[in-house]
Amino acid sequence: MKKSLLMVTAICMMLSVFTGCNNNAPKGYKATKNGLYYHFHEMNQGELPNIGDLIELTISCTVNDTTPIIPASKNILQLAAPAFQSDFMEGVAMMHRGDSATFITNIDSTFKYTFNVPQLPEEFNSTDVMRFEVKVLDFYPESEYVNKMVEGIKKNHPEETERAYAEMQQYFAVNHIVATPTASGLYYVMTSEGNGEMPKHGDMVKVHYTGKLMDGTVFDSSIERGEPIEFPLGVGYVIPGWDEGIMLMSKGEKGVLYIPYYLGYGDRGAGGVIPPFANLIFEVELVDF
Repeated sequence: MKKSLLMVTAICMMLSVFTGCNNNAPKGYKATKNGLYYHFHEMNQGELPNIGDLIELTISCTVNDTTPIIPASKNILQLAAPAFQSDFMEGVAMMHRGDSATFITNIDSTFKYTFNVPQLPEEFNSTDVMRFEVKVLDFYPESEYVNKMVEGIKKNHPEETERAYAEMQQYFAVNHIVATPTASGLYYVMTSEGNGEMPKHGDMVKVHYTGKLMDGTVFDSSIERGEPIEFPLGVGYVIPGWDEGIMLMSKGEKGVLYIPYYLGYGDRGAGGVIPPFANLIFEVELVDF
């Protein structure tokens, strides 16, 4: 017995909701229920990323396979919930470490929501094909980002890391300083006790500080400006050595942070006054939080 055309159509519509059945999908592609076309070139097994995770990936984006929107590059993005139907974020959430895939997205919505361009640029139209080429290298919770960044800097510059350690030890010996080390390589000396009340991750803290190079050159001071700096603690607003060091202090406490270059401004330096690979000294006071 032959099924009616109406019944066949109804069955296909039902299947499309659950399996991505889509007659309009380009050859070799499948479709999610939200209309994202995808084709995996390499698929592994294991855990999948969670919303909020940081994704290390290589990515490129083209229109009609000819016009580059994002040149092929290595990037880190934070996985977010899809902002629109056919958002390529839905595809990234399907990827394991080592997976590579191509995603075809809606060009109008991608420009509007992903690239924050309200109107489709004049050189494109709504029928153009926008493709993302993605390979996932690694992913991890946002809280692990700083540790991975620091370890990457140390691994890439082993000689500078050894030099930084030796410079710090020599400074302590010459100036008769007994500093407490942490596991990361930060050193701390308390100079005035606080009230014992400690800040926690995410607290807004107020800190007075004077920043110096190891030769004593002052490069910045909130005391000279007459106003402490205020920032959320532990979320990457300041250099890693500050986030770690201020977390060790109680309200009203004063101390000195000896920060190796990899917990400071790394291999780039900052502001034309802090050289690359510079160890730093910060005299700090946790005013309030």
